[in-house]
Amino acid sequence: MNTFQDEPRSNRTSFKSGFVAIVGRPNVGKSTLMNHVIGQKIAIMSDKPQTTRNKIHGVYTTEDTQIVFLDTPGIHKRKSKLGDYMNQVAYNTLNEVEVILFLVDVSAGLGSGDKFVMEQLAKVKTPVILVMNKIDQVHPDELPPMIKSYHELFDFAEIVPISALHGNNVTRLLEVLGTYMPEGPKYYPDDQITDHPEQFVVAELIREKILHLTREEIPHSIAVAIEDMRVQDNGVVYISAVIYVERDSQKGIVIGKQGALLKEIGKLARQDIEHLLGSKTFIELWVKVKKDWRNQDRILRDLGFRHDA
Repeated sequence: MNTFQDEPRSNRTSFKSGFVAIVGRPNVGKSTLMNHVIGQKIAIMSDKPQTTRNKIHGVYTTEDTQIVFLDTPGIHKRKSKLGDYMNQVAYNTLNEVEVILFLVDVSAGLGSGDKFVMEQLAKVKTPVILVMNKIDQVHPDELPPMIKSYHELFDFAEIVPISALHGNNVTRLLEVLGTYMPEGPKYYPDDQITDHPEQFVVAELIREKILHLTREEIPHSIAVAIEDMRVQDNGVVYISAVIYVERDSQKGIVIGKQGALLKEIGKLARQDIEHLLGSKTFIELWVKVKKDWRNQDRILRDLGFRHDA
């Protein structure tokens, strides 16, 4: 007997679920917003553009709603095959979701990058919510004219000002998103916050530390691959990771004098990884050169970059 069918209709509770894409030009706070909503770092953050390369899934669950956030690579004018991949991931995502969050940095003002993204959003039928991020960095009187400027260029379904870093008005944003979620299944268990394997998140956390500690020529040339990750008999998680660069000179920069920079990368990454895993970790880092890997299809596939991802 199906007990659910026997319940009075008035006693049935509906569950809503759906997918939300976070898009915008690079470095507007997309990863910061998702990490704040989820309550844990699953997407890396950096002040350097093109930090997010893959479509990151974050899961937000309440008693009656589950929202799956897709933090996409920043839409930008491509300069390599990796750039092509990143843009394609972002564009594909727009057709997979119930609503799109278009994140902008109000402290930087309306720029050509924002207009470029809006041109792409005009090609889809999915509702678009304008999320005006970093409101803590501007005077409140500056917001109304900014809102008017954006509204003149695009017919947004909603406009919500927030500060992703400090959490200002994020609760209101979640309430608005809930109204766009259809009735649906619970895709993930209550305690699951991402559908990416731990190895993926660990590699991203290592890459984040490299972005923080190296200069401009390095960030776009970096990829991280986990070669081994296992729990040892003493309960410590052993991690062996390879950092790929494009040139021999970059290898020396990442390693640093007498290995000092590589040690610092491992030290900082270990702190976040232990918080993620809830276990002590031992990390071995290696640096290898794969010349011009960002423009080689085979290497991009080996590193997990695929257009159908």
